[in-house]
Amino acid sequence: MDIELKTWMFDILQSIEEIESYFEKEKSLEQYQKDQKTKRAVERNLEIIGEAVNRILKKEPDFKLTNSRKIIGTRNIIIHNYDFISDDLIWSIITQYLPDLKKEVKLYLNESKK
Repeated sequence: MDIELKTWMFDILQSIEEIESYFEKEKSLEQYQKDQKTKRAVERNLEIIGEAVNRILKKEPDFKLTNSRKIIGTRNIIIHNYDFISDDLIWSIITQYLPDLKKEVKLYLNESKK
């Protein structure tokens, strides 16, 4: 794997792990909704993930990453249409999609070590 691709994949993994670290004590929608700092930090990390995926696809248009267009779309909404972001949407990303993305990115990074 190209060094730039590897760097962007690492950025995705690092952002996911940072999001996970915000919920080490308790992982609940209610906690998330009450904590404005955490909400902003999660959104920032989702922006980073979306930008990294965008850069990967610009360099390698055929790169296979599940939900890549949705990830980029979410980044664009957070940045440009922030008033349309709901806590429920972000929470579903955190709980339903990030764990699978993390596994997929780890597989790519492990394969690149071989």
